[in-house]
Amino acid sequence: MGLTHHQMEVLTIVERSASVLSTIGIATIIGTFCFSRQFRNPIQRIVFINAFYNIFDVTATFISLSGPEAGNSSRLCQFQGFLMQMFPLADVLWTLAMAIDVFLIVFYKYDTEDLHKLEIKYIAIITALVFIPAASFLFVHTKERGPMFGSVTIWCSISPHWVLFRILFFYGPIWLTIFIVIILYLLVGFEILKQRRFFKSLGNEFVTLDSIHNIQLDNTVVTTIEGNVPSPTYHPNPHDSGKDLAFDTSATASTSSKRPPTGAFDNQPPRRPPVSFRKYILMPLMFFFLLLAIWVAPTVNRVASFINPDFVSFPLYLAVGSMGSLRGFWNGVVFMVIGMKERKRKKNRGRIT
Repeated sequence: MGLTHHQMEVLTIVERSASVLSTIGIATIIGTFCFSRQFRNPIQRIVFINAFYNIFDVTATFISLSGPEAGNSSRLCQFQGFLMQMFPLADVLWTLAMAIDVFLIVFYKYDTEDLHKLEIKYIAIITALVFIPAASFLFVHTKERGPMFGSVTIWCSISPHWVLFRILFFYGPIWLTIFIVIILYLLVGFEILKQRRFFKSLGNEFVTLDSIHNIQLDNTVVTTIEGNVPSPTYHPNPHDSGKDLAFDTSATASTSSKRPPTGAFDNQPPRRPPVSFRKYILMPLMFFFLLLAIWVAPTVNRVASFINPDFVSFPLYLAVGSMGSLRGFWNGVVFMVIGMKERKRKKNRGRIT
């Protein structure tokens, strides 16, 4: 039993209303980034770049059920299918780019300039990965199955007659990307936890990721810095008539020869601006959890439809249509909320100093 006419109208209203909110979110990201220098760290730059991909994504969700209603072979349905194949997947891949940036910051000491150099590579790779299949599918058409892009009830995408391709070229890459992001964040989490324990042993409650690199000497990480290094004793050198002093450092046997005295790093400027957890990791994590929330309902619906081709659930379609149409909106919310909190913290630190 399919959806009723009333249910179809409700779905159209929900998708287009959510698309309006996404448009507002996208405009907020672009406008804020362009007019405020407080929102231009490398992670925010990725969100800004992805906003232009979200424009095409929201175009597809605005079309809504008009695509399927126009017919599978219509230009509108094919255009919508092309957009739905390309840009939701691009949104997922940009989340992976954020995770890669975080990984490079933590493990390979990448700074802002290093990350900026990667952006053009991200754009080229992500665009190629999503464009080539989407463009190729426009030319796939057989008498038995019809065109590759066709109605999936709430919009046009890879047709149920080509369900294997939908798994291999859409849901498969999405969940593979999510799995890779999980692995990267687990590695980052373990590293941060390890370093936080180390800094807590020093009595330092505020930890910046870059602090890790400022306490290395000859590639040997200092594992403990406790107490003061005893002052070296000295004895007059009789041959120099007391003018020069010969220092005896044997009093320091309990201290590693590679360990500098306590406070030796206090006056050393960092090699690059400190990289804080809230500024560079909290926002990507929020985008990742948002990614999971967005793709659970569509995946459940697709698996259920794969098991039972006659499966129809209006609440599930409602969840898929609304969450899929709100990608730009949620991106804007996370961008502004995390960015405003970071801006507020900077102002508070400025007042204190």
